[in-house]
Amino acid sequence: MKPFQSLVVLLLAVALGVIASQFLGTEQLRQFGEVIYRYGGNDYRSTVPQVALMVLVGVLVLWLLWSLLASPFRAWGRYRRKQGRARLIEGLQAHEQGQWQRAEKLLVNAAEDKEVSAVAMVTAVRSAEARDDQAAATQYLQRLSGEDATLHALLQAERLLQQERPVDAINLLDTATIQPLPPRGLWLRTEALARAERAHEAYGQLGALRKQKALPDAAVAELETRLAAQSLLEAADVNALAAQWEATPKALRSDPDVVSAYALRAVALDWDEPALLNLEQALDTRWDESLVTLYGQMPVDKLATRQANLQRWLGQQPASPALLLALGRIAGAQRLHSQAEDYLHRAIAAGAGPAAWEALGEVFADRGETALAAQCFANALRQQRGEDSLALARANPATPLQAVVPERATVEEQSLMSQPLPVQPVRPVDRVDPVNPVDPLVRDDRDAFGNPRVP
Repeated sequence: MKPFQSLVVLLLAVALGVIASQFLGTEQLRQFGEVIYRYGGNDYRSTVPQVALMVLVGVLVLWLLWSLLASPFRAWGRYRRKQGRARLIEGLQAHEQGQWQRAEKLLVNAAEDKEVSAVAMVTAVRSAEARDDQAAATQYLQRLSGEDATLHALLQAERLLQQERPVDAINLLDTATIQPLPPRGLWLRTEALARAERAHEAYGQLGALRKQKALPDAAVAELETRLAAQSLLEAADVNALAAQWEATPKALRSDPDVVSAYALRAVALDWDEPALLNLEQALDTRWDESLVTLYGQMPVDKLATRQANLQRWLGQQPASPALLLALGRIAGAQRLHSQAEDYLHRAIAAGAGPAAWEALGEVFADRGETALAAQCFANALRQQRGEDSLALARANPATPLQAVVPERATVEEQSLMSQPLPVQPVRPVDRVDPVNPVDPLVRDDRDAFGNPRVP
């Protein structure tokens, strides 16, 4: 309470005491009892209500005196808190502006106020890390541990994740003194579990993350997809993979990343048929180019069945580069070179990119045409560097390398199986006039006097 308010309260109390004393001076109050105080051989008598009133007035007087004596100290404390908050605000502004050393100095001074010391130390740690002063950051962290154990654990766990030490981060966040974890602590623990290859445990924390609104809904959905796929990839055996797949929500079973993870792990565990079946069901449900690419390059048998499914999808997606590439790879695996070459030409024309060039090069290499294979591999490297591909050319015993396709970025619109047109030999030039030379590739059919020759 302010001094002026205290003085007003005291005056009101004195006034009430004076008024009350008029009523308390009557003899009728003696019926409530008397208080006798003996001091120095003298007896002082008073009624109980009068004594109670004097005690109340005395307490009010003492409280006012204490307030007056403590007011300078309270004013000094308010001034210190005001200065500390001003330094905190300036330190935060300096941190956001990139003035790291100035921010540290202001924040360390602001941390003398116990109410804001934790926030000041957290920002001081970030400022020290921004200028790569690990010694100062460690010193501020030690000071923060004595101020706020939860903030210290969150900041230290974040640093451990940056240093790729997820197990240490998990152990730190599991400390009993900081339980229950705040929303950011839950997110950090989930990320640490995922990096420690314990995605199944991390997936179990998604409910708490949603409940506490630790992340936006879109970010939680993306995290759920990532953890579901990672959980499938971490399955130890076929039974664990099947159980994890059954526990996966139905909405995610057609997601490309989740289906790809299941198929890859199933093939790694020699469980080929379920891998292909789930890929086919996912493609029938929702078309995805990455799943088609994976379906075409799975290291499993059943080439005829896969080719039939790809042909069926080709009627629905005739311009799909991934589908044409998959057909080319399947045909190449069956050593149907002409068919594979045709599909791969169409895939390159549709924009399949370096992967189609590599597959075409493998087809040519398998057929023994090493020159064309080398050109295909070179085009794959060119497109990876962002350059245009060059037209392929086939060596002919009668003529040098002849271009068989136009030279442009996507050159494959005609099959390399067609032979180039023969080039007619050119007859030698009979005569070239030095004054008016004729085209050396055109035969001169005139005599010395300029008349046409008669055959």
